[in-house]
Amino acid sequence: MTRTPVHQAKALYEAGRYAKAEAEARAVARSRQRDDEYAAVALNIAALATGAQGRHAEALATYDDALLAFSRIFGVDHWLTLKLRSDRAQQLTALGRYAECEAECAAVARAAARGTGPEMSLLAAAARNGLVFALNAQGRQPEAEALAREALAAHRAPDRLSLVLRLGLARSLNGQARHEEALAEAQGADKLYRGLSEDQRHPDTGAVELAFATALSGLRRDPEARLQAAAAHDACLASFGPDHYRTVEAQTLLDRIDGARP
Repeated sequence: MTRTPVHQAKALYEAGRYAKAEAEARAVARSRQRDDEYAAVALNIAALATGAQGRHAEALATYDDALLAFSRIFGVDHWLTLKLRSDRAQQLTALGRYAECEAECAAVARAAARGTGPEMSLLAAAARNGLVFALNAQGRQPEAEALAREALAAHRAPDRLSLVLRLGLARSLNGQARHEEALAEAQGADKLYRGLSEDQRHPDTGAVELAFATALSGLRRDPEARLQAAAAHDACLASFGPDHYRTVEAQTLLDRIDGARP
């Protein structure tokens, strides 16, 4: 996309400059014809950038517009359309609509499993990651753990997808009070995170620290947990703003740790 109409919006998003990326992407979408593929891609970038700023309801509405465009231009079974559905499902989790996210991620995973090629394989793993998050959020941690382990066994590359799957596994272990195991998974996630490029790291800012903090808190190592939770909150606040679901989660954990102090 280095010379396309959306290259600047994409570069801004990858640099973590979400407000500017959103503004640029929306301007591109407005300037192009309704069924122009770059208008559709611009809407996708705008949705990603809006969600990254913690405006999850607006992001979902933009994803809905983009999904209509992608379905018309690429077709409902194209991997780009399915990826958009997977990304859209992440906003459902941020809005607390976990059952809807579960259903959508399961549907995308089934569709991807019917396809062929590396894109479909990655998409199936990404959809399973969304499913892991939704299951954890509904208190179904053993199911989430089994699915995360299955997905990690099938996807061994040291990439961002492995990172988020490990974080999902850590979340499921913490939810089962298996905090030592969760701490080990957080350490593995940290190693993966450090191996990523700067632009690959941005979407997961604060997530590793949050996994560490949750496990350490469960082990009653509160001073260490608070340091990690504060680092997660500060990083998320700077990158995503106060309304992003991860910023809120870090603040909630901080409040819980402080409330447990004598």
